[in-house]
Amino acid sequence: MFAVAQTWHPSARVAPRDLKARHQRVSRAHRRGRVVINVAAPSMPATSNREPSADVLDLIAKSTAFCFDVDSTVCVDEGIDELAAYLGKGEEVAAMTAAAMGGNVSFRDALENRLRVMQPTKESVEAFVKNNPPKLSPGIKDLFDALRRDGKTVYLVSGGFRHMINPVADALDVPRSNVFANDLRFSDTDGSYASFNPEEFTSKAGGKAEAVKHIKKTDGHLVMGMVGDGATDLESRAPGGADVFVGYGGVQVRDAVANGADWFVTDFQDIIDVLGK
Repeated sequence: MFAVAQTWHPSARVAPRDLKARHQRVSRAHRRGRVVINVAAPSMPATSNREPSADVLDLIAKSTAFCFDVDSTVCVDEGIDELAAYLGKGEEVAAMTAAAMGGNVSFRDALENRLRVMQPTKESVEAFVKNNPPKLSPGIKDLFDALRRDGKTVYLVSGGFRHMINPVADALDVPRSNVFANDLRFSDTDGSYASFNPEEFTSKAGGKAEAVKHIKKTDGHLVMGMVGDGATDLESRAPGGADVFVGYGGVQVRDAVANGADWFVTDFQDIIDVLGK
């Protein structure tokens, strides 16, 4: 493990730039009774992590891989909430998702509760995926391309469902073997919801951190980064896990992430700009 990841402090910051010109407005229209969230990344206060420190830049330069959360990071929506809306359970499940991402409920409990309410069938999930192509965040494809040009491997680490994350990976040229997400299980007789795979890393509390540790050890990455919007993503910055955590607020700004990230951005172009330097 790269030693500086355990000892550096956020010093040597450069003066923050005006973020107002960079804010991306994300809006989703009302369709078929879906839960709709109109989000604009607000003007952020000038705090120390709004620009990368010398240590953050050094870790990004030395990293050989980056893991990304999917919902509200790689994509502009929360996939589980969208599926729930499609199934007529949108408002109830959206509240559960907000509690989970805010760190107020363990992810395992939130996952079990949401699936119990949703009761997705194999047929309904396949129909949803067919009729709802991935809604990618602005600039994410350019960022993935830039990371790969810089010799970095890209992984998707999500608390969402593999049925819905695989199309995102395909759209962004990420091998499905680099996807870590939850597997739904359906009845062999009628396709009704049976359970989820409890052995998946992201099916449990702290699972994203464990997934990142596994990737780092298994694939031999000495220095790794993580990008995400939620408290469960922030947990991945741990001994043996991510060495640098970049919080993303282009869709949702969560206080724990905005305050706890090594670097907090609202535009993926900011990350692109520091690659290869």
